[in-house]
Amino acid sequence: MAYFAASTDSIKTNKDFAAELKTDYPILSDPDGTFSSALGIFNADKKFAARVTFYIGKDGKILAIDKAVKVGSHGADIAAKLKELGVAKK
Repeated sequence: MAYFAASTDSIKTNKDFAAELKTDYPILSDPDGTFSSALGIFNADKKFAARVTFYIGKDGKILAIDKAVKVGSHGADIAAKLKELGVAKK
């Protein structure tokens, strides 16, 4: 299983943020919104992407999309969704 985050912040900002949080996953940078625009989640007026989680299967197909990300419970929400999808780490 692989996981990562993506942000419209700069590479340096994302690198510093990941170091500050001591994440065990990369934070990808999309400063011009190209990737998030392709996903349909970029707000061009405000220059940032909506918080959305995509669950993608090994075959590359999207299994689920969470458009109601709650920062305070998102880790637990992800774990529950992975269990529901039958792809939780064992």
